Amino acid sequence: MSDQNDQYHFATRAIRAGQDFDPTTGAVVPPVYLTSTFVQDGIGGFRGGYEYARGGNPTRDSLQELLASLEKGASAYSFASGLAAEDALLRAILKPGDHIVMGNDVYGGTHRLVSRVFVPWGVSISTVEMSDLDAVRHAIRPDATKILWVETPSNPLMKITDIAALAELGHEFGITVVVDNTFASPYLQRPLELGADVVVHSTTKYLGGHSDVLGGAVILNDEELASKVGFLQFGVGAVSGPMDAWLTVRGIKTLAVRMDRHSSNAQSIAASLVGHPKLEQVYYPGLPHHPGHDLAAKQMKSFGGMISVAVAGGAAQAKKFAESTTLFQLAESLGGVESLIGYPSEMTHASVKGTALEVPDNVVRLSVGIEDVDDLTADLLGALERL
Repeated sequence: MSDQNDQYHFATRAIRAGQDFDPTTGAVVPPVYLTSTFVQDGIGGFRGGYEYARGGNPTRDSLQELLASLEKGASAYSFASGLAAEDALLRAILKPGDHIVMGNDVYGGTHRLVSRVFVPWGVSISTVEMSDLDAVRHAIRPDATKILWVETPSNPLMKITDIAALAELGHEFGITVVVDNTFASPYLQRPLELGADVVVHSTTKYLGGHSDVLGGAVILNDEELASKVGFLQFGVGAVSGPMDAWLTVRGIKTLAVRMDRHSSNAQSIAASLVGHPKLEQVYYPGLPHHPGHDLAAKQMKSFGGMISVAVAGGAAQAKKFAESTTLFQLAESLGGVESLIGYPSEMTHASVKGTALEVPDNVVRLSVGIEDVDDLTADLLGALERL
């Protein structure tokens, strides 16, 4: 991240960081480097340091510079998926015998990665209510805990965790504090500035923003840990391809304006759903009665585009609602310009059924897009009326 990029505001950096015009042609948009290897000026004479695409690609480097700038980190690494990014980070930190403390409402795929891949390798895991600092302190094993893993807002129940307080607690024990910032995006929340050590993203979601690319990222400041993550990116090879990196960069250019619209749409829709007789609860941190509202207002720019609702009548009614909307399309994932609806119990969080992380079977998750808010509201209210 250059000093020049650092002096500009977020929306400017989202468009310009890592995006210098092509010096050969003057093209405003840097080219996509669709190449697997690079010609050398003699043996070991690398042009710009490029040798082979797994080790480095100019298009991927431009994305990594952009991600570091947005999160105000020193280093960023781009991966083929969010879980590939998490896997590299976990392997860079953990060894057999180590322990990780994770929120009891994390993304099901993250929990599956740890419980099904790292636990058999010899790592142990505890899940805890991350918004309860005393519970987190109690879960820490001073000689074994190496990571506190945080999602805020959490997926799918929209719990809010105090990043600054948890970072202070973690550092008291020499623990690396990792924040999954996928739901908020760096436009709404920057965990590194609040004291966290590492930020991870599924760039598939709000950063890419158009449901057309898969990717993940790790952003951090610690040089030693960054070196380990960088080695695993190269040595294991779960890198993002150049077209994926280019699409993610293109999406990020509109991140600020998209997140403003996602947030304003979701705020309006959440308010419209509160008190509806077919709903038991609306989970959205922008609502004044949400238990994390004040904290979210403090550590986020606005409250984001994700809402969950608990449907009255149990699983059958929740499934019917999820299958009854028109503009809200039934699909996994989130963060695209189009609105999506999902049933976490059997979709995004099916892997944690039967565990302490099991999502209530009457919960439906909404990824509020940037369509007209009146159309979206009418779609949801119409589906609820048909229950």
